[in-house]
Amino acid sequence: MTILMDDNCRPHHANLVEDFLLEEGIVRMEWPTCSPDMNPIEHVWDALGRRVAGRQPLPQTLQELERVLEEWDKIPQLVIKSVIDSMPQRCSTFLAVRGNHTPN
Repeated sequence: MTILMDDNCRPHHANLVEDFLLEEGIVRMEWPTCSPDMNPIEHVWDALGRRVAGRQPLPQTLQELERVLEEWDKIPQLVIKSVIDSMPQRCSTFLAVRGNHTPN
């Protein structure tokens, strides 16, 4: 089973998108609107951003940018597992603050 988690932005719910997800058998995960604190991928993007920023000089061509994408594959699975494993605590904190901003 494939699960999709998005940010509930209106374009993600367009009929074309919904039809595609249905055809592909992809289940949309229910997710609160405007809740970046609850979005675990944000922490992975942060890790990726730090890795890319560490490359000097910054990419100037499409070919150099493609090489930067190699950093995605180098993110340790432990980082991703840690983010996933943090979800129960994130949910508890999110409920405790009634959906407001959560501390890091």
